[in-house]
Amino acid sequence: MPTSKSASKSKSNTRSDAKSKPKSKPRSKPKSKVELRSEPTPARRTQRPGGKRSTAAAPAAPPTTAANGVLRDVPYMGVIFVVAEASKLGFRNGHPDWCNLGQGQPEVGPMAGAPERIASVAIDPADHAYGPIVGTDELRAAVAETYNRTFRRGKRSQYGPQNVAIAQGGRLALSRALAALGAVNIGYQLPDYTAYEDMLDTHLSRLTPLPLRATEENGFLLEVEQVRRAIDEQGMRVLLLSNPCNPTGQMLEGKALADLVALADRSGCALLLDEFYSHFIYRAGGAPRGQRAPWLPGAGPVSAAAYVEDVDRDPVLLFDGLTKNHRYPGWRVGWTVGPASMIETLGRVGSALDGGPSRLAQRAALEALRPARADQETTALREVFTAKRNLMVQSLRALGVRFAAEPSSTFYGWGCLDRLPAPLNDADVFFRRALERKVLTVPGRFFDVNPGRRRTGPSPYAQWMRFSFGPPMDNLRMGLERLAAMVAQARKG
Repeated sequence: MPTSKSASKSKSNTRSDAKSKPKSKPRSKPKSKVELRSEPTPARRTQRPGGKRSTAAAPAAPPTTAANGVLRDVPYMGVIFVVAEASKLGFRNGHPDWCNLGQGQPEVGPMAGAPERIASVAIDPADHAYGPIVGTDELRAAVAETYNRTFRRGKRSQYGPQNVAIAQGGRLALSRALAALGAVNIGYQLPDYTAYEDMLDTHLSRLTPLPLRATEENGFLLEVEQVRRAIDEQGMRVLLLSNPCNPTGQMLEGKALADLVALADRSGCALLLDEFYSHFIYRAGGAPRGQRAPWLPGAGPVSAAAYVEDVDRDPVLLFDGLTKNHRYPGWRVGWTVGPASMIETLGRVGSALDGGPSRLAQRAALEALRPARADQETTALREVFTAKRNLMVQSLRALGVRFAAEPSSTFYGWGCLDRLPAPLNDADVFFRRALERKVLTVPGRFFDVNPGRRRTGPSPYAQWMRFSFGPPMDNLRMGLERLAAMVAQARKG
């Protein structure tokens, strides 16, 4: 297993506070620093948004104990809210008469071209004991090797086990990183993953969020120049974003992604890049002018790991796991890849925050990451999901939904409803009417990440909707047909 030259030759995976000391030469430029908080932060009370965010009445929050001042008012994540509302009408996961076009997980059953689903795992006696906070040596090494063979062939600087921390899922891996940050200005893109709102909200006593709004004119793709201005003009020290992006299905890649990594290297602004959809890549097919051709599977995964110069120097933390790309969301296996010194700090945070990942899930993950199996799985994934992507885009366009840019990644379509007949041109109304037909969708306002609810007024995404093509093809087609019938009925008046 190749390891980075700047990493120490051996490193304990136990709960150690000893920091590794990279051997690379010191640089004069500033370097992003991840710090542990010196004392716990008291719970905050946040305020619900005032006024209407769309023409539909805002849904009432379920009764909680927050009103008595003991618990803070925790907002629903978009998908969780959607499922909670659907459940009132009889929805449950796997119900054959419901179509979950709001789901955030890929189909998890057998899939054409993919290896058989892993159905069992042999438990070692040692797996009954507590495991290392940052994961077992075996899985950390397997993740490092995955990155090296996929993104770092021929490069001098290679990832080693000391550059990897395993966590019980992606949100926990991200939560460790945010809990480890010192008092910094942290940028995030809009729209983006709904869970970021509460992750940031929890740490507002230390973190100052800086929203960077991606524009419709640019296909909701964040521009590197926006990042540079935030660093130079607002003192941004950390940037958090999903790339590929949930909900828009867009991604920074190639030169744009290389430029972002280089900017982080020059400025010392740390990148926290959520890459959980890195293997869902689609490419436009060739077609005569004025015609649309079906899109094709892309050439493979996209990751900033391909552009990092020195794995122990560049302030780039990458988050991924088995949830999306390998279709094992229930295993809750995620990881962080980055400089060894930052990984060691995340381990110390994990010792208090979560206690470390399951050894059973890690044992199973070793088989999922076996190179031949992993490559077969992700290749089949692109083939199957490209077909579903094409069906969704074609069907939504036919009923009047428009796209600022067609999805080139993830398994989501980010569509605007402004051309639909009223009142279906309002995302909240569309959501409620679709539920009546047993179809789940996610209104765009949930992706208007707003820590502390500091921005007021209506959301600019009140007419935008996230549609998921995560379900199997037959269920996806049934859901799209129901939406088409709903819109057709509304056009008749």
